[in-house]
Amino acid sequence: MAKSAKFYVVWRGHQPGIYDNWLQCKAQIDGFQGAQYKSFPNKAQAELAFKDNYWKFVNTEEKTKTKAITPANQPIEHNSICVDAACSGNPGDMEYRCVDTSSGKELFKRGPYKEGTNNLGEFLALVHGIAYLQRNNLVKSIYSDSAIAIAWVKNKKAKTKLEMTRNNEELFDLIERAENYLRRHEINIEILKWDTENWGEIPADFGRK
Repeated sequence: MAKSAKFYVVWRGHQPGIYDNWLQCKAQIDGFQGAQYKSFPNKAQAELAFKDNYWKFVNTEEKTKTKAITPANQPIEHNSICVDAACSGNPGDMEYRCVDTSSGKELFKRGPYKEGTNNLGEFLALVHGIAYLQRNNLVKSIYSDSAIAIAWVKNKKAKTKLEMTRNNEELFDLIERAENYLRRHEINIEILKWDTENWGEIPADFGRK
């Protein structure tokens, strides 16, 4: 697998340093209380940052949110996008959307699709978000609050029990296209689980709860 274009600085972790891929960085911060880390677009910026203070590289909003969560949890990665889905019924009319994490600007919205489920919407939103980042050559992470959808994406398969009908043929066509995309493309994008308990609703939430 090709390495990510991002570099990760770990100021506080099991072994502070600069790492050129997320898995190595994650190994240094997992289980480390009060870990401090941040991603940078190139090695030169990462090296300068590592010599300096962590708090110089996080904005005021991020500092506030970091204080609001328990030390064992990690701060929000603001260089990211968020996706979410909403469904009226199970199955029911389903739609999904994507926003920029920092600004809340809507990047895309699709649906409603008839006779869908929330899990399928979360899955399609994630795949659409990944394709959006790759198509636009954006080096960002992507958040979802659905552990099921994240697992489906990693397995490149939507393991839904929903049956296809005349009303949701379009939806199943989208699912097939999404699975084919995952199989045909190398995914080097960080897929992160949104911590709803500590951070509140994901920014892409439809606000209908």
